[in-house]
Amino acid sequence: MTILVETGSGYRVITLNRPERLNALTVDMAEALMAALAEAEGDKTCRAVLLTGAGRGFCTGQDLTAIVDASADAISDLLDRYNPLISRLRALRLPVVCAVNGVAAGAGANLALACDIVLAANSASFVQAFARIGLIPDCGGTWFLPRLVGGARARALAMLADPLPAETAAQWGLIWQAVPDDRLMQEAHGLTARLAAGPTAALALVKQALEASAGNDLDGQLDLERDLQAEAAATPDHAEGLRAFLEKRRPAFGGGRS
Repeated sequence: MTILVETGSGYRVITLNRPERLNALTVDMAEALMAALAEAEGDKTCRAVLLTGAGRGFCTGQDLTAIVDASADAISDLLDRYNPLISRLRALRLPVVCAVNGVAAGAGANLALACDIVLAANSASFVQAFARIGLIPDCGGTWFLPRLVGGARARALAMLADPLPAETAAQWGLIWQAVPDDRLMQEAHGLTARLAAGPTAALALVKQALEASAGNDLDGQLDLERDLQAEAAATPDHAEGLRAFLEKRRPAFGGGRS
């Protein structure tokens, strides 16, 4: 199976599982990942997702053996199959943690960047490898890079196609944190469990607000914040959070979704 799914305490672990190919993407693999995300979102006991890769790499992007003789139209059609996966990750009503356990290259790098919080092993690297084969960053790369690291660094990463070490990626704000290799999965599970115990509805609204901010002016974003805040304020988790604050205890969020 190209995708493995395990159930944790309140969250699911989804593992890219083509380790012999460094988890290079295929259309079937992307569709299986889409299905796994849909199943996670449909499971009311699942409150977060952890995405990682099997073996010594996270994902090296498109399996190039599948596109050696592909026409320009075929590559365009291929992206029509991959792009919904990126959109699905961004819109998922669950927080998604990504644990990058090795190289994340091409579409694999941008798959990681589509997640909400990215942790990477110190030995991992991120490579916008597209220019090496005469292509441009896809799967959201040209959208994520300038927003995360600024225009100058985005241009260099995309044009030079050099590997970016995980520690530098964290310093630049491309990812949340780089951690020692032997602590990666422990840290990732702990972070995912923490999110799973949080106010799921509010976290989904946070994602919605942040995603909309790129296309809104300040007044539009203020209006959206007002509307989403009203939704959050109507949830049982908000009431529980207030009670816990006043009673000086840890809140026990139920995790109901908006």
